[in-house]
Amino acid sequence: MTAKDTSIEARDWSLLGLLSVLWGGSFFFNGVVLRELPPFTVVFLRVALAALMLLPLLWLYRIRFPAGLSGWRPFIAIGLLNNVLPFSLIVVGQTYIPGGLASILNATTPLFTVVVMAVAGEEKLSARRIAGVVAGLVGVIILQGGRFGLQSGQGLGILLCLAAAFSYGLSALLARRLLSNSPPLGTATFQMLASAAMMTVVAGLVERPWLLPMPGATTWLAVIGLAALSTALAYIVFFQILRRSGATNVMLVTLLIPVTAILLGVLVLGEKISLREIAGALVIGSALLLIDGRVLKIFQR
Repeated sequence: MTAKDTSIEARDWSLLGLLSVLWGGSFFFNGVVLRELPPFTVVFLRVALAALMLLPLLWLYRIRFPAGLSGWRPFIAIGLLNNVLPFSLIVVGQTYIPGGLASILNATTPLFTVVVMAVAGEEKLSARRIAGVVAGLVGVIILQGGRFGLQSGQGLGILLCLAAAFSYGLSALLARRLLSNSPPLGTATFQMLASAAMMTVVAGLVERPWLLPMPGATTWLAVIGLAALSTALAYIVFFQILRRSGATNVMLVTLLIPVTAILLGVLVLGEKISLREIAGALVIGSALLLIDGRVLKIFQR
């Protein structure tokens, strides 16, 4: 991970576009699967199938499994904060709000990451970043329309998706401290295996998926798409960009994900997005650009 965060290779822009489709598609796939399957079962299938798909790559690249409980402990922690909690919070949130809105809220992840890193002493919280965080919070307020109570299901769905974004911020801190020397493919696979083990318990206790009626072919295709495209392949693309162009550049994908998810939701699922939600998305996007800082440098030249 020696790539600098100040520039991005031209070929990685196409990969960022691909990654936005893969991760943006997860909100679309969730919307399809949730019609027939309960939330925790969806998450279990997502991480378990993705882990099975990534396992052959470990053999191909000769990456060894962690030794003992101490070796697995970091991956269990990352799996909890990076997969189990956020995936579960998002799919439950999507039972209350459209996938497009959920993807917009997911775009606040860098805002939470900036705050978490600053509080932990990992990164300096500059005036520019403070302004970016404030602008991002304004965008969230616009999305919700100033109503942050729990009177409606939409309010609860928004809070759940924001909690997922915060969990991603915590996982970024933990990954930096615990897994800086772990191979990217190994990190992706091991955290998926740990997540699958945890979701086996959660889904088994809460929803008993073995008692559910067998879903239709469309649902199974969406499950496979969620696991293969939005999880297994997305992680491979993510780590490839991360290695070549750095963490700041790969975070730019969050600007593209809401657009992808909204278009899929509107065109395929028939979901509706309001002008207020579009305005909130634009404000959040502007906040992320402000945090990134490179646009300001262009105008300063």
